[in-house]
Amino acid sequence: MAGYLSESDFVMVEEGFTTRDLLEELTLGGSQDGGASFFVADLGDVVKKHLRFLKNLPRVRPFYVVKCNSSPGVLRALAELGLGFSCANKAEMELLRHIGVPAHKIIYTSPCKQAAQVKQAAKLGIRVLSFDNEVELAKVARSHPTARMVLRIATDDSCSPACLSMKLGATPKSCRHLLETAKKMNMEVVGVSFHVGSGCSSDLQALTQSIADARLVFEMGTELGYRMHILDLGGGFPGTEDSKVRFEEMASVINSALDMYFPEGCGVDILAEPGRYYVASAFTLAIRIVGKKEVPSDQAGLDEEDGDSPKSIVYHISEGVYGAFNCVFFDNACPMPILQKKPSPDQRVYSSSLWGPTCDDLDRVAEGLWLPELQPGDWLIFENMGAYTVGTTASCNGRQTCQTTYAMSRVTWEAVRGKLLPSEEDADDMCKPLSCGWEIADTLCVGPVFAPTSII
Repeated sequence: MAGYLSESDFVMVEEGFTTRDLLEELTLGGSQDGGASFFVADLGDVVKKHLRFLKNLPRVRPFYVVKCNSSPGVLRALAELGLGFSCANKAEMELLRHIGVPAHKIIYTSPCKQAAQVKQAAKLGIRVLSFDNEVELAKVARSHPTARMVLRIATDDSCSPACLSMKLGATPKSCRHLLETAKKMNMEVVGVSFHVGSGCSSDLQALTQSIADARLVFEMGTELGYRMHILDLGGGFPGTEDSKVRFEEMASVINSALDMYFPEGCGVDILAEPGRYYVASAFTLAIRIVGKKEVPSDQAGLDEEDGDSPKSIVYHISEGVYGAFNCVFFDNACPMPILQKKPSPDQRVYSSSLWGPTCDDLDRVAEGLWLPELQPGDWLIFENMGAYTVGTTASCNGRQTCQTTYAMSRVTWEAVRGKLLPSEEDADDMCKPLSCGWEIADTLCVGPVFAPTSII
């Protein structure tokens, strides 16, 4: 046991105790005051995702993307499981070092970095950095000359909701020139990275093409005398079960491409940067309605087809797009509430919208909802709220940031402590019953369970 996570960091629950049970305790039990909003984080779900990752991508070592969710409980749980971490800035690197994550388990993957942050990476002992252009290469050469550089290449991310290759990644034509430039600067290039974008469900072959392109860049680097040994597959792995593509489908495509272009035994250390995969489904958000306003149907712009609703209701809630719902901006999310109080079948519904606590007209969380009439003080529940909702929040209009209650079942905790999971020394495949969530018990065969300690 690594010692990053202790029993004092979470609520220990018995097997069968669900997220909804804990939410009921915290809301109806009066544990949350006034207009407070809060998260419940199922760390057991995070553990289950880790086992699923290792089972389906046995050759790939996960480096969690900290910007996706930097809550302390998540970082400590993932560190306990042996993951590495992918950082985008100084604050993330310092946060990880503060909780004790060693420098060799941290990579600095932003291709565009401030010189001061590059110097801080050097000071912290973080050596693996990314680049995709000459300017960035020269900056690192001045501030961190012993860095080990990974060249990020552009991909075909045209099917992704967020197309980043216009902004990030070197084109195939520029790769040789960049490798030659690095050689002149006496910089060490050790590998290649790419990112096909989140939600690339309609074209998984972009993964295959990117891995093939990386192989070509590896060959260029080898010709120039570099010891190329790191392949970083980036992220884009789905984090919820309602995603258009299943994680297992992506893993199958990746494994086939790796077998073709980077076969086992080739000496290449294969990494990935999952973010939402680990945390999206683990977090549930509870918020309170703090105010309401009735709008006549003609003022609200309702058509006759919208039913015989005489009014539309605007609800003001205790979180908005500048807080826990920043996933609306960052992640194109469409939050859908679940009512804590189950309405009766014959209860009338009204066209409704949810607005955050600021006066900004952009602070609109959801609209076009048909809900029964609710009252200030009622609770709304939002599931799958772990990605790009925590860690980017800031106080606005005097609002307090959401508190998080972490929970884990006793069986899962015993597993994390090493009593049920096979150890690294126990190399044979083993099947152990393990309930990693509060409602699901799986039997997974993985070995070893914990990731190796270093990429350096």
